[in-house]
Amino acid sequence: MLGAVGRCCTGALQALKPGFSPLKVIKGAPAALYSHRNYAAQAAPSAKPGPARGHIVAVIGAVVDVKFDEGLPPILNALEVSGRDTRLVLEVAQHLAPEFVEMSVEQEILVTGIKVVDLLAPYAKGGKIGLFGGAGVGKTVLIMELINNVAKAHGGYSVFAGVGERTREGNDLYHEMIESGVINLKDTTSKVALVYGQMNEPPGARARVALTGLTVAEYFRDQEGQDVLLFIDNIFRFTQAGSEVSALLGRIPSAVGYQPTLATDMGTMQERITTTKKGSITSVQAIYVPADDLTDPAPATTFAHLDATTVLSRAIAELGIYPAVDPLDSTSRIMDPNIVGNEHYDVARGVQKILQDYKSLQDIIAILGMDELSEEDKLIVSRARKIQRFLSQPFQVAEVFTGHAGKLVPLKETISGFKSILAGEHDSLPEQAFYMVGPIEEVVQKAERLAEEHS
Repeated sequence: MLGAVGRCCTGALQALKPGFSPLKVIKGAPAALYSHRNYAAQAAPSAKPGPARGHIVAVIGAVVDVKFDEGLPPILNALEVSGRDTRLVLEVAQHLAPEFVEMSVEQEILVTGIKVVDLLAPYAKGGKIGLFGGAGVGKTVLIMELINNVAKAHGGYSVFAGVGERTREGNDLYHEMIESGVINLKDTTSKVALVYGQMNEPPGARARVALTGLTVAEYFRDQEGQDVLLFIDNIFRFTQAGSEVSALLGRIPSAVGYQPTLATDMGTMQERITTTKKGSITSVQAIYVPADDLTDPAPATTFAHLDATTVLSRAIAELGIYPAVDPLDSTSRIMDPNIVGNEHYDVARGVQKILQDYKSLQDIIAILGMDELSEEDKLIVSRARKIQRFLSQPFQVAEVFTGHAGKLVPLKETISGFKSILAGEHDSLPEQAFYMVGPIEEVVQKAERLAEEHS
C-alpha cells in the first residue's frame, strides 16, 4: 500500500487558488516521528533524517489522496503542502486498502481441522464468513476452537474484535480462553489478540474498534506473513455505531434510519480483509439480524461481502451433536470442483443429498414408522444418521466439559472418511461408534470397543 488519505477542513480547501496543481509535493513531520512502511501495518525500520515526502494524486471534496513512496505516516498525523504562499495543513484520516497488484488471486482453502466446516462449507483464505447462531448453540466454543486450530495447524495468529460487546461476555471469553489454554499468561505461546469496544463506550469508539482489530490483523499478515483469523462480534453493532455517529454529525438518515454512507462504511472495512502475496486475513463475523428481517439494510449490506456462511442450528444442538453446524444451510462460494477438486466436491454433494433425503423421509417415519420404508430408504436413513453423528467432533477447548480429547482432522482424512461411509463400507458398524470421534479409523476402533463391552 503506497498511499494515505489526508483530510483537511473546508476552510483550508476554500483557500486553494484556481491555479493549484494536484501534484505539489507534500511534506509531513520529520520522518523520525513516524514509520517508513509500504503497508499500514508493517513494522517501522530505523527512521531517516528529514521530512518524508509524497505527492497529491487526487482532491475529491474535503478528501485529499496522497501517495508516499518511502514512508506511510500514522493516522492523525499532520501533513503540510509545500510550494504555496498560503499554509495548508492536512490530517491523515485513514490508510488505503492493499492495491490490486499486491492481492493474491489464488483460491485456496483455509483448513480448520473441523470436519463439517472443511467438507461442506470450506473457508477461503482471505475470505469473509458469516457466523449465524443464537444463544447457547456453541458459537463461542466454535470461535475458540477455530482460534486454537489455526494456531496449531498454520502457526498463525487470531484477532478478536468485540464491537459493541457486552462487558460480561468479553470478560467471560477472556477467562474461558485462559482456562482452555488459548491464552497463556505464563509464556509467549498465546496466539490471540483481543480488542474490545463495549456497549457503554461512545459510538465513535465502537465504530473504530473493528478497524483497530483489523489493523492488528494487518500487522500480523504484512509484517510476519501469517494466515490471520479475524473475529468480529458483532458486525451489526459496527453498523449501528456508524448510524449513531452519523446522527451526531447531523447527516440526513437514509432507509430505516441508517447512515447515508452505510455501504461506503462497510466496504471500506471489508475490502481491507483480503489475501496478499505475504499472507491472508480470514474473517469470521457474527451477524445479528434485526427482527429476523434479512432485507434490513444492515445485514443485507453485509451479505454482499460474504464468501461463506456457517449456520449454527438449535435443533442440531438439541440432539447433542457439536459443533451444531447445519450441513444443509451452511454455504461456501469456493465449493466448486475447479477449486476444491472433483473428489471433495462429489463427496460433499453426496453427503448433502443423503441428509436432504433423510430430512424429507422424517415426516413419513414420524407417521408410519421405519418398518414402512423400502429397503433402499432404510439404507439412506441408516447412512444419514451415521453421517450426522460423524459430523460431530470433540473440541480441544471443550475437553473440560466433554471428557473427550480434542481432535484436529486433516482435510484428506475427512474426505476419505465420508467417502467410505457413502460407499457403504461401514454399514455394519453401530451409530454410536460414529459419535464424537476424529477420523474414520477411530470409528472402527470405537466399534470394536463397543463390541467387546457388549460381549
